[in-house]
Amino acid sequence: MSDFEPDARLVNDSYPVTELPLCQLRLMDDARFPWLVLIPRRLEVSEVFQLDASAQQQLWREASAIGRAMLEALGGDKLNIASLGNVVAQLHVHVIVRRREDAAWPAPVWGHGQAEAYDLDGLADMRARILAEVEGLDLDSGQ
Repeated sequence: MSDFEPDARLVNDSYPVTELPLCQLRLMDDARFPWLVLIPRRLEVSEVFQLDASAQQQLWREASAIGRAMLEALGGDKLNIASLGNVVAQLHVHVIVRRREDAAWPAPVWGHGQAEAYDLDGLADMRARILAEVEGLDLDSGQ
C-alpha cells in the first residue's frame, strides 16, 4: 500500500529491516534486547480485530515464524510477542527474544533502564542476522 507510513515514534526508535508479505519489519534501537517490531502496512488500523481474517492470520504467521527463527538463532530462553499500543496507537507487534540474564529479566522490557543504541557495526551485524533468518522462512504458508 503506497500510502502506508509507520508512526513517527516507531521510525525514530527503530531501523527498517525488510518488507514482509503484510508487515514492515523493524529493529528497535536497543542493543540490550533482540527486539523486532512488525507493523502491518494498513492505513488507520490500531487493533488486530480491524484487520480482516486473512490479514490477522498473516500477522500472527509472520510474528510467530520470525520469533521462532530468532529465538533459535540467538539462543534465547523465552519469546515475548505483544501488541500494546498505549503510546503508539498504530497497530504494531513487538517480537522480543529474552534471556534469563538480560537487563530486565523477568520483567517486561518496557520502561526498564536506558536503551543502549546500536553502534554501526552492531546494527549491521544484527540486521544481517535477521535478514538471514527471514530469507529462510516461507511466510505465505506458515512454514
